[in-house]
Amino acid sequence: MSQDPPRRKRLPFRWLSLAEFVGILALVIAGLGYWDAHRERAQTDQQRATAARERKEEARAGALKLAFLMTGTPDGDGGRLRLASAHPEQVIQTQSLSFPREVRGEAVQTTGNPRIEAGWFDAALARAAHSGRAHTGGDEARQGRLPVGIVTVYIQDGQTRTDRAVYLLGYSLHPRVLRADRVELEGLSLVRRAGGEDVQAAVDGLWTRQAAPAP
Repeated sequence: MSQDPPRRKRLPFRWLSLAEFVGILALVIAGLGYWDAHRERAQTDQQRATAARERKEEARAGALKLAFLMTGTPDGDGGRLRLASAHPEQVIQTQSLSFPREVRGEAVQTTGNPRIEAGWFDAALARAAHSGRAHTGGDEARQGRLPVGIVTVYIQDGQTRTDRAVYLLGYSLHPRVLRADRVELEGLSLVRRAGGEDVQAAVDGLWTRQAAPAP
């Protein structure tokens, strides 16, 4: 005669008391509150970090926008290059322009009339060009770039400021019968800021590197 398998005992069941239910509910509410507060704090931190990055980028963009930058516009037949700041609110007062010593031995000082004149160095530049130091070969044999260091004192927002930089002066040489080549000034491009270094030494160094033969 087979015996019935023993029945599994059921765990005792009881209803939660009101105090226990309220306690569990309080824990759930506290957990949800903590999670919500953590999420809100994380969102606030992220918003603050984003705002800080945006302010930093705006400040950097503003600084770049107002950084002093020279532009050069040929005047007439290119015998003179009119210089101006890229930002009209920056008013140029004085300038000191340094050229390679082989081209001009002393700096040129200007006041209230920012410019570069070919007559300051045209004969020496033409000689340097014919010696192979100031221009490239091939089809561009009559064109070149002359380093020039420019120290500019200017007014911005009522304050006097100074900019020190090295530029490249673009030019072309036009042969003339029984006379030195005519130098035509074409434009100006920034090489780098000179900071506190010797501008003349920076210009001479760039001039020497330009003349060095390719390896």
